[in-house]
Amino acid sequence: MRAMVMAAGLGTRLRPITNAIPKPVVPVGNVAIVEQLVRLLAAHGVDEVIANLHWFPDRVRARLGDGSALGVEISYRHEEELLGTAGGVRNVADYLTAPGEDFLVLAGDALTDADLGALIAAHRANDGVATLGVKKVADVGEYGVIVTGSDGRVQGFQEKPDPAEALSDLCNCMIYAFGPELFDYFPCEEMADPVDFANDVFPALLAADVPFHVHEIDTYWNDVGTLPEYLRGNLDAVTGAVALPRLGGELGEGDVPAGIAAGEGVVVEGPVLFGDGCEIGAGAALTGPLVIGPGASVGAGAQVKEALLLPGAAVLPGGILARGIAGDAARLAAGDW
Repeated sequence: MRAMVMAAGLGTRLRPITNAIPKPVVPVGNVAIVEQLVRLLAAHGVDEVIANLHWFPDRVRARLGDGSALGVEISYRHEEELLGTAGGVRNVADYLTAPGEDFLVLAGDALTDADLGALIAAHRANDGVATLGVKKVADVGEYGVIVTGSDGRVQGFQEKPDPAEALSDLCNCMIYAFGPELFDYFPCEEMADPVDFANDVFPALLAADVPFHVHEIDTYWNDVGTLPEYLRGNLDAVTGAVALPRLGGELGEGDVPAGIAAGEGVVVEGPVLFGDGCEIGAGAALTGPLVIGPGASVGAGAQVKEALLLPGAAVLPGGILARGIAGDAARLAAGDW
C-alpha cells in the first residue's frame, strides 16, 4: 500500500524553532515527527511512501533517507512554490494511483498514534471516494470542524466557528484515506494551484453530491501547531499518553539510567527521557515529565521541571527552567542529533 506524508509546509506558528528546520523535522521524544509518522505507516502495512518537500528539503531527506531503516521505500517530490494541501497531493497523483488501489495521505507535522488500519477498513466499508480522520475537540474555535449526518457522511464544514454556532465538535485531523477516483473531481483546468482540501476539493465533492465520510480517531492526536502544543506533545510522549514507535534515548523514573553522564546527588522525580550524550551536573533536580535532548546539558544545582531541552540546549548551573523549551539553534539546524 502507498501513502503520502505532506512535508512541505513552513510551520510558521512554531517559530523560532522552525526558522532553520521544517516543522516535520522538529523532534518529539528526541525523534523527528515525520520519522514517527513513517514508522506508524510501516506498522500498518504501508510499504511505499512519498513526501513532498519545500522548506529546507534536505533536512527532511536527511531524517528519512531512502526509508530502508524505517521499513518502507521513500520517494520525494520537490515543490518550487507551495502547491497547497490538495495541490501537493495532486502533484504526486501519478505515484499514488499507479497501483490502482486506495492510499493514505497524512500531514507530516502532526503527532498521532491513530489506528490507520481501522481508517482504511472504514473507508472501504463506506464505499466513498474519501474518508477523513476526525477527532472530537473541546475548543472548536481553534479548528476547522466537519458536519456529518448520522451515517458519517460529510454534509458541510465550519472554519473555527464560534462555540455557540458550532454544528459539530469533529476536527479535521488531515489523516485521509482516498480512492484513486478522487482526482477526477479537481482537474487542473478548473482548480489551479495552490489548491486546498478544505477550501476547494471537499466543497467540490459536496457540490457534485459525491459521498465521502468521516472516521473518528479515538486515540491520540495533536497538530503540534503552537509552542504550548509542541511542548505538550513531548511531555505526552514521555508519559505514554501517545504511543510513539520510537523514543530517542533512555527513559528514567526516580533515577538516572546507566550510561548517562551525571554528577553526584542528582534528583529525578517522574519520567525523564535522557537523550544520547546529555550531561547532568551534580545536585541538579529533574522533575518529569521532561525531555532532555541529545547533547543537552543541565548544570550543577539547576532545577528543570516539565520542560523540553532540544538537542544541544543548556541550562546553566543554578538555573531554572519550568514548563518551557530551551534550544541551541545552530545544533538544531545542523541536524546533529
